[in-house]
Amino acid sequence: MINLVAALGEQLLQRLALMGQALLMLLQSLKVLPGKHGIARLTQQLYVVGVQSLIIMLVSALFIGMVLGLQGYTLLSAYGSEQAVGQMVALTLVRELSPVVAALLFAGRAGSALTAEIGLMKATEQLASLEMFGVDPLHRIVAPRFLAGLICLPLLVAIFSLVGIYGGYIVAVDWLGVYSGSYWGNMQQAVDFGEDVVNGMIKALVFAFVVSWIALYQGYSCVPTSQGISTATTRTVVYSSLAILGFDFILTALMFGGA
Repeated sequence: MINLVAALGEQLLQRLALMGQALLMLLQSLKVLPGKHGIARLTQQLYVVGVQSLIIMLVSALFIGMVLGLQGYTLLSAYGSEQAVGQMVALTLVRELSPVVAALLFAGRAGSALTAEIGLMKATEQLASLEMFGVDPLHRIVAPRFLAGLICLPLLVAIFSLVGIYGGYIVAVDWLGVYSGSYWGNMQQAVDFGEDVVNGMIKALVFAFVVSWIALYQGYSCVPTSQGISTATTRTVVYSSLAILGFDFILTALMFGGA
């Protein structure tokens, strides 16, 4: 029994030490504001992290919106409330699905790419070379990628919501015959900017912070071998997914639990 408690305590201390290392890495990378060249590197990462993730977001949002429109119409028509399908689609997307699904896609596409990229830099000793030349790799490599993730994901979530709502419109109005005025009118009455839209964007910002942090730390601390990079990439996707779902429950309880 004593050995079991000791083993659990050792594991807990190791996890706390890793969390401390991850926090120190993040703080050290962001301690200096980006200069002229830092802005250029940030702009490049905005393209890599954000623009290159746009296609998968658009396609996923369109089909998810279409599925919501179809399922919502089927459910609501049984109660004679099919004209409310617009507000159902909008609230489901803005409050919940857009932040969560976009963050999961972001972790799978951009997060894994960031981990693999930095892990490869470590394996090929590019990070060590920067240190030899007196360049801080945390500030030059990690910081622009973290800031890019923090900026891009909320924007991608907003685009996800817009495209998803349009996908629901295509199915509900153009296909199933819901009156377009009811679709948009009920949506405008039901969706509150402060309670729904802002809270959804807060979720997106939290998810962006968590996913970017996990991805960069896993890449920076990975074992510099092909197997180590593969393991770190897998951990990024798994840890990010679990963190997104866990924080989603906590934030939803805080934002809407008392409603």
